[in-house]
Amino acid sequence: MQTVQATVDVTWRHNQSLGSLYNRQERFGNMTRVYYKEAVGAFVVFDVTRGSTFEAVSKWKHDLDSKVKLPNGGAIPVVLLANKCDQKKDGNEDNSSNMDQFCKESGFIGWFETSAKDNINVEEAARFLVENILINDKGLPSEDSNGDTVKLDQETVAAESKSQCC
Repeated sequence: MQTVQATVDVTWRHNQSLGSLYNRQERFGNMTRVYYKEAVGAFVVFDVTRGSTFEAVSKWKHDLDSKVKLPNGGAIPVVLLANKCDQKKDGNEDNSSNMDQFCKESGFIGWFETSAKDNINVEEAARFLVENILINDKGLPSEDSNGDTVKLDQETVAAESKSQCC
């Protein structure tokens, strides 16, 4: 019997996805549990042109950690995005070693300078997050614990490959 794992392809509209998430957090201060339901990974986005948004990053991360956990009780992978890197920065958020240290201390799995407008590092950040989600997924109960897994045996594969279309 053979287990087949699906390939994950993440596609989004940059301005809508990043902007939508960012605006909700900024407007409401924190997000309700309904936004986190069954989340397996997240981005926390701050605006490098407005230092006050970086000051809120720790609060947003704490809010995430308190409201969503992996099935094994661990924290979901969270990537920090320093958005609007195509514009002039406000403050010292551009110091890579400081950002690396901040992420390590705050529980982020990594960070990227991004520009949703110019599509800078958006795909790379998404790929990094998805790779980490898949790594976590390997350690979680799967196969027999849910109905989403498809197992194929050689006879089924051989029979399907011999069938012809209309």
